[in-house]
Parts: sequence; structure tokens; C-alpha cells
Amino acid sequence: MSETMSGGCACGKVRYTASVASDDAYLCHCRMCQRASGNVSLAMIGIEQAAVEWAGQPAWYRSSAIAERPFCARCGASLGFRYTDGTTKKDLTVASFDDPSRFTPTSHFGAESIHEAWLDTSTLKRIRSDEYRPLVDRWAKSGDKPPE
Repeated sequence: MSETMSGGCACGKVRYTASVASDDAYLCHCRMCQRASGNVSLAMIGIEQAAVEWAGQPAWYRSSAIAERPFCARCGASLGFRYTDGTTKKDLTVASFDDPSRFTPTSHFGAESIHEAWLDTSTLKRIRSDEYRPLVDRWAKSGDKPPE
């Protein structure tokens, strides 16, 4: 069953609504996604291009000869990926959804570039942001509050 979900960038300039039919997401480890996100992987969901409506158009970066990526030109947030020819699909970044908790990773893509040490981090020490005094103090001093 499809559900209309919303999302967007960090600063709010680029927003979207998407008719999402599946909870299935994946982690892309390909070098293009690693470089585009500045991270070891990028959590994505596949969706029909027609199922996404943009409010505030994203900028598009031609990341290779075969693909381009939407992003916010103001804050730089990565919003997705699409091939430039022959498809009706695109991917949206899971973290750009207002509530990404619906999605579950079901596969890894670009497995040739997986950084194994980053896959199972369950034994690492966990520190909550609201318990880290230097961060809490900085937010208090700014007069603002952390993003939710």
C-alpha cells in the first residue's frame, strides 16, 4: 500500500512529497555514492520518478556520464540519484525523509567497495547527542535548538 511521505534538505529550501509503495531500502557502497555523500555508504530507496513532487526545485549534479544527483544548492544536502536515460525510476536518500524510520535495509549495492569495518558497529560505544555536554552547551549558547 502506498503512503504519501514528505522530506527535504537540511535548510528547508528543497522539499518533496513522494508516494512510497515499499519499506525496502538499500545501502549503496559504490564509489560514486561514497564520494557524492562523503560517507562509506548511502541509504537509498528506489521509487518511480512520477511518484515524487518537488516543492522548491533541487539543483542537479551530473555525477558521471550515466547519472545525476539532486541536491540543495544552499545547504548541500544529498537528496538522491537517477540515471540520465531509459528509466522511470530514481532513488531518494532515506535520511532526507522527515520520518525515515519506516524503511528497512534489505540489500547492499556496490558490494565491491564495501568497507567491512563499518557494517557491524553494534559493539561500539554509543553516545547520545543530548548527553554530550559540549554540544548541549553550544546549542544553549546559540539560542537555538538542535534539529529533530
